[in-house]
Amino acid sequence: MEFRRRVRETTMSRKLVRPRDNRMIAGVCAGLARRFGMSAGLVRLLFVLSVFLPGPQVIIYLALWIVMPNEDRYLASSH
Repeated sequence: MEFRRRVRETTMSRKLVRPRDNRMIAGVCAGLARRFGMSAGLVRLLFVLSVFLPGPQVIIYLALWIVMPNEDRYLASSH
């Protein structure tokens, strides 16, 4: 049983979902950090710093908010 839980957690960490825990606004940065094995704080810092550069960062964030499934919804659909 423990093995199944660990496999599910490992599989979940590879999927691009917005986690229920460790959210600030929508969970996009936390989801990206979990997917790529980084710190959520580092991803948030990089996003805030990137806002000062010209580009569509905020639009990309909003698009990811819409496109990335919620962790609860992903778990419900995978069973």
